[in-house]
Amino acid sequence: MAEAADFQGTSPSPARRWLRRSGALLAGAPLLAGLLLPAAGPADAAGQDSLQDASGAGTVSVALDDLSPSVPTDGDTLTVSGTVTNNGKQTVTGAHVGLRVGPQLTTRSDIETAAKSSDSLQLATAAEVGGKYVEKFPKLTPGVAEHFSISVPVDKLDLGDDGVYEFAVSLSGQTSAQQWDQVLGIQRTFLPWQPDEADTKTKTTFLWPLVSTVHMTAETGSNNQQTPVFLNDDLAKEIAPGGRLDEMLTLGKELDVTWVIDPDLLASVDAMTGTYRIKAADNTTTVGTHQAIAKQWLAELQNAVADQEVVALPFADPDLASLAHNGTTVTGSLSHLKEATDVAATTVQTVLHVTPDTDFAWPVNGAVDASIVKVATSAGADKVIARSDSFQETGGLPYTPSAARPIGGGTTAVVADARLSTAFQGDLTRASDSTLAVQQFLAQSLALNAQTDKQRSIVVAPQRMPTTRQAQAMAAALTALEGGNWSQSQKLTAAAKAKPDAGATTKVPSTSAYPSSLRKQELSRPAFEQIARTQDALDNFRVILTNESRVVTPFGRAMNREMSTSWRGSPGAAASFRTGVEDHLGELTSQVKLIDKSPTKLSGRSATIPVTVQNNLVQGVQHLVLRLTSSNPTRLQIGGKAYYEQRITVSGGHSTTVKFTTSAKANGQATVYAQLYTEDGQEYGNSVSFDVKVTEFTATVMLVIGGGFLLLVLAGFRMYTQRKRAAREAEENGGDGATDEGAEEPENPEGPDGRLKEESGTDARAGDPVQPSDPTPDTAAESADPSGTGERVDR
Repeated sequence: MAEAADFQGTSPSPARRWLRRSGALLAGAPLLAGLLLPAAGPADAAGQDSLQDASGAGTVSVALDDLSPSVPTDGDTLTVSGTVTNNGKQTVTGAHVGLRVGPQLTTRSDIETAAKSSDSLQLATAAEVGGKYVEKFPKLTPGVAEHFSISVPVDKLDLGDDGVYEFAVSLSGQTSAQQWDQVLGIQRTFLPWQPDEADTKTKTTFLWPLVSTVHMTAETGSNNQQTPVFLNDDLAKEIAPGGRLDEMLTLGKELDVTWVIDPDLLASVDAMTGTYRIKAADNTTTVGTHQAIAKQWLAELQNAVADQEVVALPFADPDLASLAHNGTTVTGSLSHLKEATDVAATTVQTVLHVTPDTDFAWPVNGAVDASIVKVATSAGADKVIARSDSFQETGGLPYTPSAARPIGGGTTAVVADARLSTAFQGDLTRASDSTLAVQQFLAQSLALNAQTDKQRSIVVAPQRMPTTRQAQAMAAALTALEGGNWSQSQKLTAAAKAKPDAGATTKVPSTSAYPSSLRKQELSRPAFEQIARTQDALDNFRVILTNESRVVTPFGRAMNREMSTSWRGSPGAAASFRTGVEDHLGELTSQVKLIDKSPTKLSGRSATIPVTVQNNLVQGVQHLVLRLTSSNPTRLQIGGKAYYEQRITVSGGHSTTVKFTTSAKANGQATVYAQLYTEDGQEYGNSVSFDVKVTEFTATVMLVIGGGFLLLVLAGFRMYTQRKRAAREAEENGGDGATDEGAEEPENPEGPDGRLKEESGTDARAGDPVQPSDPTPDTAAESADPSGTGERVDR
């Protein structure tokens, strides 16, 4: 594959230097031949093996902490420093540290192979530079580290043609068991040698990522400012002096790089510049106090990128591979990617006051397949940052081709060099590991440049979130590269526009070629289904709000964060975050609800039933419909039918009571259901059910009827007695029915119109039963409080 192309082109060196170095090499050839053999003594092979561990390393470890300058040139003095530690059980005597210049490594594969066996004693070692360029130790006590530092003029190293040389620091000495000088430990690295300007320089693009994990929740305060709530205080540690992101900023502003920024990081730091709160394990929150740190970091970043190229990733850096492999079949997943892309430019412009490039997509580790490219371009990106260990060369080119590759449909794959991009992924906590990484990076870069006289554009895409030590190593390597004679800086947009190599592969890998190790870390389909449920709930909620942006914006960004690449390797934390977002949305939607009602009695043929809707949100709700439904419309009807609806509006922090007219068709019990709906017919919240007992004639009504009947009987009895008395008086007065003049007329129970007069002053028609009027209401006025047990309704 061309990425691993090993053809080593050469650049001519001055004749003077060539003759001098060739002569020196020829003169020392006999001695060199002997020194290339491993040091040996009278002991047998078993004795020699005892001085090596299982990996072939010596019993004395050599740590190369610093090599300066990393890229020496004519007239320089090379300083090498580090430590040697006796890891064996025997004291080493007569020890000394020496420097060795090995053979020139002519291919990139040679460099990679040498790096894998950098401390092995099983490989041949070159002769020591010798002379005074050693540091001696009378003895090395087991377990004790000793510091060394050796400075040597570069012209004493007898370097030959331009290229990469193996360079080693060794510890030689003897033990009580093997009393002869031998190499007991070694550390190999690389020495790039390009003292003169190369005829053709590689154009190198280095991506400088400002990406972090998810820090903000979907929760906000109920105040007008909507105080944000953070998951923890980790972001403050990252941007504080000495923190990872602070170091990335401090180092990056001194380098010629392309900044690749996650807008979510900017939004989070910007939120910290004001009032914010931090969520604790018990779901309580405390006030954040790092506003000054956030303001300082943002101000420095604004200055750093003012005249630099900035590439904005989609908001929260969504995991394109997870989306392509597991999310595209879940409705709405791609729309989240589009939203994340659309909001990216606005966020960067608002916070940094620069216009970013949003045309690039960057899948995890640059691993691509056809489905990932399709998803990446669906949101508007037309350039996909890949990596050469995924986008492998099949054309047989003898050199590493330029990064840009047209892959069809107007899309360009920008293929980063894998060896350069992964040079700083190891644990670089120890200074020696960092030094080795820097020298290997520079060696690979120089070897790449020497492959051909054709100028190429090479892209370096390191890991998204380098540690502080990794960032420092990256900066050291890039500083040395910028000061070298074989490379020149180039921005990412220019690299993407560079003329592609005719023989470079343009075939996108198949889905089956995607690395299984990366596939295991992807977000699963159930994760995208959970995101879809949250989105459905949000859509159902937003339509009733009078100010939906207070909810839609924080939850929209939270769902972008649920798809973040940063969740790789942390499935538990990812699931917890998704559940937290979904639960919090549920808490908000439940603040608009129906008040529970207890069983109710309905007296008479008609009545009104009150139902109360409570809104505990700080904003009003609208576009809601309250439906009251009878389970038995043959017994009880609502508004003359099985159910009835009324539109409602409730102010924030208030309740409203809605009255429904009911009519009873028969005695008995019926269950009534109250349910809120959005205007488009979607159920909102939980329903409330209560029983209504219909009794057409109540005890009160029967008492009134009985009282009326009693009055009627009494009136009839009085009429009877009065008539009998009148008849007797008429007989006593002569039987003609005449009355004495001036005598009192008998009381006529009938009025002028022939109706009976009651003592109460009301008239009744003789012989007709008295009809009582409708009884007065037996319930109190409407209340917004929940109905009490046995509550009666207004009629």
